[in-house]
Amino acid sequence: MLNTHPAAPPAPPVHADGVSNDEFRAAMSRLTAGVALVTAHEAQPDPDGPSGEDVGMTATSFMSVSLDPPLVLVSLREGSRMDDLLAEQPLWAVSVLSEHQRTTAGRFAMKGRISDRLLFDDLSYERGTASGAPLLEGALATLECRTEQRVPAGDHTLVIGRVLTASAPAAPDGPLTYFRGRYRHLA
Repeated sequence: MLNTHPAAPPAPPVHADGVSNDEFRAAMSRLTAGVALVTAHEAQPDPDGPSGEDVGMTATSFMSVSLDPPLVLVSLREGSRMDDLLAEQPLWAVSVLSEHQRTTAGRFAMKGRISDRLLFDDLSYERGTASGAPLLEGALATLECRTEQRVPAGDHTLVIGRVLTASAPAAPDGPLTYFRGRYRHLA
């Protein structure tokens, strides 16, 4: 007799401590996070070639670490383009996104993109004086950083950076936040 019932879906992975990926993800989705754009400039090795390429990544795992010295931390997916780039060169920047920059956050969160060049095309930004990386106009705050330490942490790398420049212009907008898997703004 043939079994005509469809196969049951595979059980979600459960870690040795008994927490599944889905359970962990659901619990952590309840933590509201600010949204930032982490950027860096990837220089070309050929001095006579093109000027290089800007790289960007949306981050919801960005935080202040220390006031003296001024340190911040960003969590990067291991093996991502930003993780690989910051392993090679230490300068990067952060633009803390406002509620009106939701489209920008979504654009730089796309997986599997081949190049970041087109993602920067219609954005207004200035190039940081310390990092050479793009700093978005209209951001709530911008920082330029130099990597002090890289810490492997599971499937991510924690990058601790010393803040070289910081700006918090007067902005009428509120912050862009991330809660339960969606971008939101404070009401």
